[in-house]
Amino acid sequence: MTWAVRRLVLAPAVIALAAFLWITLPLWLLGAALLSSVVPGRLRVVRLAWVVILYLTTEALLLLVLLGMWLASGLGRRLRTPYWEGIHYDLVQGVMWVFFREARRVLRLTIATDGPTPDAHPGVPIVVCCRHAGPGDSFTLIHALMHWYAREPRVVLKDTLAWDPAIDVLLNRIPARFITPGRPGVDVDEQIAALATGLDENDAFVIFPEGGNFTQQRRSRAIERLRRLGLTVMADRAERMTHVLAPRPGGLLAALDAAPEADVVLVAHTGLDHLHGVADVWRALPMDKRITMRWWQVPRADIPADREARIDWLYGWWEEIDAWVEQNRPEDLSSGRSG
Repeated sequence: MTWAVRRLVLAPAVIALAAFLWITLPLWLLGAALLSSVVPGRLRVVRLAWVVILYLTTEALLLLVLLGMWLASGLGRRLRTPYWEGIHYDLVQGVMWVFFREARRVLRLTIATDGPTPDAHPGVPIVVCCRHAGPGDSFTLIHALMHWYAREPRVVLKDTLAWDPAIDVLLNRIPARFITPGRPGVDVDEQIAALATGLDENDAFVIFPEGGNFTQQRRSRAIERLRRLGLTVMADRAERMTHVLAPRPGGLLAALDAAPEADVVLVAHTGLDHLHGVADVWRALPMDKRITMRWWQVPRADIPADREARIDWLYGWWEEIDAWVEQNRPEDLSSGRSG
């Protein structure tokens, strides 16, 4: 039933809404300009309005293209072939490039990278473990993997993201998994292992071991959970980390077992991690921030084989990421700029 709502109700609604916005665009821009004259901030309302219009337009066009591809592939019969999968990856890369470029320009963001990025060892499949903090970090990571390093990501997402019609349709045509943590009868680690199986030389399996964006409330709950489970040593280590959540190792361990040839790439970033909700994002517009992404690549030979040793290894890396975040606080670029 939920599938029918997403595909037959939400998807047409998004297309209709985008068409309505463009038909009435002068009114929206005029209203945004008038509000900007009374709302503090440098064209804050106009910037936000343009990002929303761009997102809805991209979403609507993408849905129409995906419908055309479904028809051209014989009503979906050939969508799972390598040819059509490659076309879908190209489509993702193109759409993300357009949206990312505009969002970066309008929100005034710059991105710097540091460390041995995923092109440092070409021809090797990788499992990418990323810190999860701030809005848009997963989009930034996927854009970097595809556009800068020519990787084809396989992504694990929460099932709530399937309510976005374009994400729902697109990620059900390329290797990806929508998971429901805690759902009875569903083995999440088994789903992750299935997705990580068969990685080739240009694949990147992407996982966020923390399971959600960093907030102080989630950090406290994660530490309390470890104590309830009797994992005192891990809880103590998690308590000493102040910028990251305690990682949940199950998914990563399943991916490592399923992809025995893959190196591990760890990714940390800082710049937007202080934005926890819509109100924070609104107050920050335009953001004028530098996002710094730090990459570490760990050869497979340096990853322990034993399960407990791997958990200790993961916690050790998360402690290093926590220290890196502390040393690389966000840089504000707004000084000297005008709206």
